[in-house]
Amino acid sequence: MMMVYLPQAMSFQRSGRTDMHQGNAPTPHCKLFQQRHESAIGFRGPWTKQRNGGQGICPEDQRVSAETQAPRLRAQRLGVGGEMKGASVPAVVIMPSPIFLWRFKAILFLLWGLCCCKIGWDSVMRMSVDLRDLFLYEAFLYYNPLLLVALMIWLWGVNLWVFAQSSVNYVKVFDLAQTHLSHREMWRCATWLTLIVPTSMTAYLYLYSHGEVSLAASQPVLLYAILLMILLSPFDMFYLSSRFYFLRTVWRIILPLQAITFPDFFLADIFTSMSKVFSDLERSVCRMVNRQVATIAWFEADSICGSHSIAIPLVLVLPYLCRFFQCLRQYKDTKEKTCLLNALKYSTAVPVIFLSALKYHVFPEQWVSFYRPLWLISAVINSLYSFYWDIKRDWDLSVLTRIFMFKSPSTWTNLLYGRTWVYYWVLGSNLVLRCTWTYKLSAHLRHNYLTVFVITALEMVRRFQWVFFRVENEWNKMTAKQNFEMSSDMPSEGDRLLESSSHTV
Repeated sequence: MMMVYLPQAMSFQRSGRTDMHQGNAPTPHCKLFQQRHESAIGFRGPWTKQRNGGQGICPEDQRVSAETQAPRLRAQRLGVGGEMKGASVPAVVIMPSPIFLWRFKAILFLLWGLCCCKIGWDSVMRMSVDLRDLFLYEAFLYYNPLLLVALMIWLWGVNLWVFAQSSVNYVKVFDLAQTHLSHREMWRCATWLTLIVPTSMTAYLYLYSHGEVSLAASQPVLLYAILLMILLSPFDMFYLSSRFYFLRTVWRIILPLQAITFPDFFLADIFTSMSKVFSDLERSVCRMVNRQVATIAWFEADSICGSHSIAIPLVLVLPYLCRFFQCLRQYKDTKEKTCLLNALKYSTAVPVIFLSALKYHVFPEQWVSFYRPLWLISAVINSLYSFYWDIKRDWDLSVLTRIFMFKSPSTWTNLLYGRTWVYYWVLGSNLVLRCTWTYKLSAHLRHNYLTVFVITALEMVRRFQWVFFRVENEWNKMTAKQNFEMSSDMPSEGDRLLESSSHTV
């Protein structure tokens, strides 16, 4: 525990030796102090004036006055003497230390997690073995998208924290307002989402296992409705300006009718890593709208909201199509051919998604002999092309080349100055996770929902790493452009000589 002393306003009448001397005349001992001071420094200066009445005070008077008032002040604080009856006493407030609060919250979080795990485990064990796996699959379908969103918010908060510690001005890169969310506020949002989603999932498992099917079906519906109302709320609460900024950027991504800014395609790139999240959200909302929550419709894979629905590949490909049209819009504005090459990268994800979905709509012999080889070839092309583009364009290959070839830290690297091993790790992990990401995009490989959840979470970790280098690269470009403009505005030495010689005779 930590004691915090909070003094309150205290009013008392000042007293001291200077009160006996009126006007500006110094005291006798102060005259002696002035003569010694002037003889020592050879300067005759004015007296220090008080604000009240202009009374002349020298440093010696101030020291003596402070010494005479010290016992009186101590007596006032201790409440000694008859004059202290009307004086206010300073309040002493006991406040817990931040470390104690953090430990207390961590203990509560662990207790909450243990309670949710215990209740959920007991609820699942009450079911029959035949229905247990199908029931978990459906429960996981409703809640795993929100858990992955919470994970992405946690990681984005870490990104902001690292940027705040470095010289990368992410506020200027994203053109954020002064009221933007800091890393602490992002972590606060992620904490609430991390608490609410598992709690709702535990209630869903408990109610269904105890026969309360209608109440169990209402749990995910209420959760989705509350989160949607918070996101779209027009009232000045829950970070209105940040929510408006996010929704406006999403609208610009869906309809790229204006010039593409860095936040537009940056958020669209993050959405490509969350395509599986959007696909599960679509199926969850579809079941809620068609009243298939906690019903026998789990078994019908060919139903309108089943795992063979044509809506799944359409939702999976939507973020890539948005990014594709953004690149075309950039090419229209800038006429740079690299925009077309970037658009080609996003178009390579389309065959991977739709060829995988064809497995449920063609004969098995056709899939094995023709469509599966095409799917493998398109998956390899997409993974390698995306990896090359990350290194070459998004992260600037020239920076990494200088680090690896010359074994010296680059002046362009601000976040990881001199830490070469981090670049080796990022290169290797980015290549591996780019290849495993194909597993998530393939509908015919998603029967193991736990494996898909882990791979999707790893893809978010890959995107989390990508953010550091992408934002830093953009900041370096902005600073280089500003330095070039400043140097071009400054006149050269020859121009200055000509200006100095051009005078009127």
